[in-house]
Amino acid sequence: MKQAILLLLAAALGSASVSAPVYARKGDDQGKAREQMNSGKVLSLREIEGRVVPRMRGMEYLGPEYDGNAQVYRLKFIDSGRVIFVDVDARSGSVLRQR
Repeated sequence: MKQAILLLLAAALGSASVSAPVYARKGDDQGKAREQMNSGKVLSLREIEGRVVPRMRGMEYLGPEYDGNAQVYRLKFIDSGRVIFVDVDARSGSVLRQR
């Protein structure tokens, strides 16, 4: 009985260690954003939001995504059931595209 419990425990721990890198990769863009912001390459998310969110009057802000390779923030809004994406250059803060 003890051996069966130990085998199940070992299997559970083994599968957890295999899936851990997947979670590390998922948050990689957040790490890139932090690293790039700390080195002065990009503006902080708060600065970007401070410039864009006030322009989107009447819309609900859903949140950001960050592409570390392109150095672009994508801010998501909803207006009357329609989702609107605003792509912002993280280096300059200028709006690249709104759709």
